[in-house]
Amino acid sequence: MIERYSLPEMSSIWTDEQKYRLWLKIELLVCEAFVRRGEMPAAVLKRIRSRADFNIKRVEEIEAEVHHDVIAFLTAVAEKVGPDSVWIHRGLTSSDILDTSLALQMKASADVLLNSLAMLSRILKSKARKYKNTVMIGRTHGIHAEPVTFGLKLARWWQEIERHRVRLRNAGKNIAFGKISGAVGTYSNLSPEIEKHVCNKLGLAPEPVSSQIVERDRHAEYLNVLALIGSSLENFAVEIRHLQKTEVLEVEEPFARGQKGSSAMPHKRNPILCERIAGLARLLRGNAVAGMENVTLWHERDISHSSVERVVMPDSSILAHYMIEKFIDIISGMHVYPERMKANLEKTGGLIFSQRIMLALTRKGLTRERAYRLVQRQAMKVWADIQSGKTAPSLEKLLENDAEVRKHLNPSEIKACFSLEYYMRNVPAVFRRIKI
Repeated sequence: MIERYSLPEMSSIWTDEQKYRLWLKIELLVCEAFVRRGEMPAAVLKRIRSRADFNIKRVEEIEAEVHHDVIAFLTAVAEKVGPDSVWIHRGLTSSDILDTSLALQMKASADVLLNSLAMLSRILKSKARKYKNTVMIGRTHGIHAEPVTFGLKLARWWQEIERHRVRLRNAGKNIAFGKISGAVGTYSNLSPEIEKHVCNKLGLAPEPVSSQIVERDRHAEYLNVLALIGSSLENFAVEIRHLQKTEVLEVEEPFARGQKGSSAMPHKRNPILCERIAGLARLLRGNAVAGMENVTLWHERDISHSSVERVVMPDSSILAHYMIEKFIDIISGMHVYPERMKANLEKTGGLIFSQRIMLALTRKGLTRERAYRLVQRQAMKVWADIQSGKTAPSLEKLLENDAEVRKHLNPSEIKACFSLEYYMRNVPAVFRRIKI
């Protein structure tokens, strides 16, 4: 069974407390690497480990004076450690700590998101199976087209989420890189072996060629994958919103006992969860654009990316998690109305079978253009009656009474063209192909 991570658990990855804990962990691992190389007495490391700590309020007080978060943090730690603090941050630059800790936060967030996507994938797969043979009208341009099944629609969504799982796994691997290479990335006061030791302990890979920072294409990829996930969730949510329209009412998002839909109209059951997802997806896409803007920096680094990342990294990670979890709730609790689907299938008097009639005529030797015009001539009469609100004769009846059509198709051949089973015959093959 897949465990669901709570929203606070994702948020905790991005707290100041967690960030500073990671900074301290990285600094101590660097000291440990110095000891392993014989460049620092083991007794000093032992004393540092026993004393190293920080107080967030004190960090904030120092930062208010020095206007540099890493210096403020190091000063606060030094006050706890005492004279041995001279060994902390030796040969490092701020980005060694910032980028390595950010990689850990992003990697942890990707793991939480992957867990939620796995849960959503499992539920979509189950629902696709359940509604595999639930026939409904397919729509193109919002207009009735030909029959599909609700299971096929859900199977498409399942496949889309499966692709996102692959993308996010890859993005998670591509952001899992740290750097302990010093100013401008030349290891001038460090050895690459120190970086290797630290990254290995943290479950990261060393950035193969760093400047003063880890290059931001990695971070942009992560943000873009989250934006893609958000866009897919919006796509699904908008579909549910359309299917929930009063005149359609084939699917409805959950409506809780005691829930109220409108301050003015007691009858309302609005698709507020799906609308929320559609709105929040815009934020993910905006943050992805900001991530791509961060790829371009001056020379070996500037900090124009830093202020942006303080917003977009936690926000996109937390927001994507919220959206996935909320959509899990929607899919798990959605109401599906097969009878409404059946009624809507029949709403256009058989117009949805027009292609099959046209093809039947072409098999009798008519050109496609001639067959199209014959069927369209009668189809437009049905449309006219629907638009005027009249009870329209079905397309099948009109075609049976069309002398020119009857020259080529007898009544039983016409009737055979209006079979739903014909349209569903290959649905099992699609499900076998995707192994549902």
